[in-house]
Amino acid sequence: MASNKQTEPDRDDIDDRELTFMEHLVELRSRLLKACLAILVVLVVLLPFARRLYSMLSEPLTKHLPEGSSMIAIDVASPFLTPFKLALLLALIIAIPIVMYQIWAFVAPALYKHEKRLARPLLYSAVVLFYMGCAFAYFVVFPLVFGFFTSVAPEGVSVMTDISRYLDFVITLFLAFGIAFEVPIATIILVATGITTVEKLSKVRGFVVVGAFAIGMLLTPPDIISQTLLALPMWLLFEFGLILCRILLPEKPPADSEAQA
Repeated sequence: MASNKQTEPDRDDIDDRELTFMEHLVELRSRLLKACLAILVVLVVLLPFARRLYSMLSEPLTKHLPEGSSMIAIDVASPFLTPFKLALLLALIIAIPIVMYQIWAFVAPALYKHEKRLARPLLYSAVVLFYMGCAFAYFVVFPLVFGFFTSVAPEGVSVMTDISRYLDFVITLFLAFGIAFEVPIATIILVATGITTVEKLSKVRGFVVVGAFAIGMLLTPPDIISQTLLALPMWLLFEFGLILCRILLPEKPPADSEAQA
């Protein structure tokens, strides 16, 4: 009988844990639904302007095309699907703050106060830096890259880019520069979690520069312009991340010195 009484509390504990787990799943579903609803609302607002938005996106290329040239649609459904795909991508990008807030609201209760103080500004900064990376790609990189591509076309070759392939190309660049601009956030996280220190990162600065150019070579088209325009901001943002680490994360004195004091 004693053994049966001892097992009953264990079963109750298991039921409580299962109930708590189910509550977390329900909350997670609610947060995801709200995030998806936000994306859907933005998408509905953008759809009437999808063709105009694509014209704005293609402007860095079309203004460098030779007179009489234009973009083309190879696939039958491309004139509809390509602007729709762009509107969906923009809806996701615009709704990022709401999506990140829903993720934060789900994760925040499990964090300590000092973790919240660091994580919240990092989350906001990550969103802003991603937007800055996309803006840098559109206003700085695109004109230079497309101007270079159209200028080196062989004699007698008409430059007419497919609208679907152009969208895939610029999406790759947007993601590459958006992610590359997150370097300061990654640097702060590495130092804050104790994985490395500012001094160690400073000593491997040369490897970071080489790695930045290697990443630029992998994520961008095979031309030196876009590779350099991605590698240089990554290096500068890495240096900026080190400065922020020195300001926001002052080094703690060693345990031995604390004991002596």
